[in-house]
Amino acid sequence: MKNYTVLSGKEVSEYVYSQLKIRVELLKNKNIQPGLAAILVGDNPASKIYIKMKTKKFHEMGLKTETFRMPIDVGQNQLLKLIKKINNDANFHGILVQLPLPEQIDSKTIINSILPSKDVDGFHPENAGLLSIGTPRFVPCTPKGIMRMLEYYDIDLNGKHVVVLGRSNIVGRPISILTSLKSEGANSTTTICHSGSVNIEKFTKNADIIIAALGVPNFLKKNMVKQGVIIIDVGINRIDDNSEKGYKLVGDAYWDEVTQVSKAVTPVPGGVGPMTIAMLIENTIEAAENFQ
Repeated sequence: MKNYTVLSGKEVSEYVYSQLKIRVELLKNKNIQPGLAAILVGDNPASKIYIKMKTKKFHEMGLKTETFRMPIDVGQNQLLKLIKKINNDANFHGILVQLPLPEQIDSKTIINSILPSKDVDGFHPENAGLLSIGTPRFVPCTPKGIMRMLEYYDIDLNGKHVVVLGRSNIVGRPISILTSLKSEGANSTTTICHSGSVNIEKFTKNADIIIAALGVPNFLKKNMVKQGVIIIDVGINRIDDNSEKGYKLVGDAYWDEVTQVSKAVTPVPGGVGPMTIAMLIENTIEAAENFQ
């Protein structure tokens, strides 16, 4: 018998979309169609899948989206020129540059060139700064999606110990800020563990909630967590197998093991992934609302 709750990102995202449709209608009544420009450099398979899923969902919601594809050997100045053009285009309220970028391009320079008011990923230093002082404009999509899932399933972090595995600017660092903010649904004691942390188990065994964003397949095992832990698994890792596809997707938590002791856990796929796209759509709608 299953004695844990599956935290479904599909279910939560569908609820989010039903709420967002009302806001889209209000904007349409003012002749505003929220628009996102996505920039894809090269043909990274994971990036292509994400862009394809995002495009499909934008169209379903009646939103405008266009993907600008650039060759893998594109020069930095050429990319900056494109961003400048989209910054000045009133049809696009949001800009997303798909990461990672090839090595000849400095990601920081590119992110810094996006207008903060169009930075729906929330990566611009201005938006990162606003988040860090507790007055966010755009919250990065994956961390925002995690907080929305916790809220949907009535998981209150107040007074709890949250352990975040990973310190990236995309997930680890922003989610550590969000969970520890003095606000409703948050207010936790948050610990960040990373590649420089000694004896990670010492922290994970004391965690009420673990947010795993390391990108290491099946890293988190049963012997590393306590009974009744809640696990939010951000990892999406490909592992080769004998199936028709030749691979399967697994998270950073070893599902077969952690589900024996967890109170609740997000599946991979179908957990945090759908929430990331839902929050990108929400941020784009917010950008259009702010624009008017």
